[in-house]
Amino acid sequence: MDRIKKNFGFGCMRLPMNGEEVNLEEFSKMVDAYMAAGFNYFDTAHVYLGGKSETAIRECVSKKYPRDSFILTDKLTDSIFKTEEEIRPVFQKQLEACGVDYFDFYLMHAQCADNFKKFKKCNAYETAFKLKEEGKVRHVGISFHDKAEVLEQILTEYPQIEVVQIQFNYVDYNSAAVQSRKCYEVCRKHGKPVIVMEPVKGGTLVNLPEDAKKVFEELHGGSTARYALRFAAGFEGMMMVLSGMSNMEQLEDNISFMKDFRPLDEKEQQAVKKVQKIFDSMNLIPCTACHYCTDGCPKHILIPDLFSCMNAKKTYKDWNSDFYYNSVYTVNNGKASDCIKCGKCKKVCPQHLKIRELLEQIAETYEKKE
Repeated sequence: MDRIKKNFGFGCMRLPMNGEEVNLEEFSKMVDAYMAAGFNYFDTAHVYLGGKSETAIRECVSKKYPRDSFILTDKLTDSIFKTEEEIRPVFQKQLEACGVDYFDFYLMHAQCADNFKKFKKCNAYETAFKLKEEGKVRHVGISFHDKAEVLEQILTEYPQIEVVQIQFNYVDYNSAAVQSRKCYEVCRKHGKPVIVMEPVKGGTLVNLPEDAKKVFEELHGGSTARYALRFAAGFEGMMMVLSGMSNMEQLEDNISFMKDFRPLDEKEQQAVKKVQKIFDSMNLIPCTACHYCTDGCPKHILIPDLFSCMNAKKTYKDWNSDFYYNSVYTVNNGKASDCIKCGKCKKVCPQHLKIRELLEQIAETYEKKE
């Protein structure tokens, strides 16, 4: 961990795109600017962008920079292996896709009560620890999406785990569903460094409701993203805060306040508390738009986009969300009412949302019968 230069990481789940392909030219420029600013941590997974995140890293990072100049994290995801025997071949393909011969961090991905059973049955943790012994992995950790008591169980059963990646932001801090604070406290209890994912909650804490935006504007301190990232990074034991950046503008903004990082001051903390209360009163769908749910949907419903429409309707109370629902997101894809309740989406949702019930509510809102 001593090669980590700063506490701001490049999350590679939301890269710049040209249609279905990663915009390698734009990503390469972003990588150069990021490295030039003194940062060096990249986070990916095979399931990000259908494997294209890993190969983009190969083209724009591994081929351009010496291996010892950057930190690379990859993950073992539940959907890419079925048996213990498949783990090593999958791991080797990940190394090749990224163009490296070792990973600095290898995480058991999206751990929760359900898939932890499979990881144990397939000796996934034991395999990762052996890969570390062989020098193919520097550090073994987990990314986590469940209640704090499940995290306590995992860290108790596998004290060899070196780092934990959790969802942590000011909206989810006291959330009963995400339990950011409680999970963070479990990590501190076990002495595990924390990697923060979703510090801006999939963009929710950048595109704020007007009344929340005004709270931060009164501080005259720049973008709304700066308060979200600095909130997360200001806690003790936060090894890294990830940001999934899709364009140079986002990157440059993040660099502007993370290069010489300082925690939130008292006035800024009070502003964050005001915004927390605003979000608490709105009852928004806590989706982070990871899109894991869309890959296996038999009706090709763009679930996160429909959730975004519903949140926009609650937030802005105008006609725009109706237009996007009827004329953009459901033109070539399924409507909310097309859901057959197969449950595939619920199984992979990191937020454990009741997706089928939420789609029913959305159908009632947007598909009212004349």
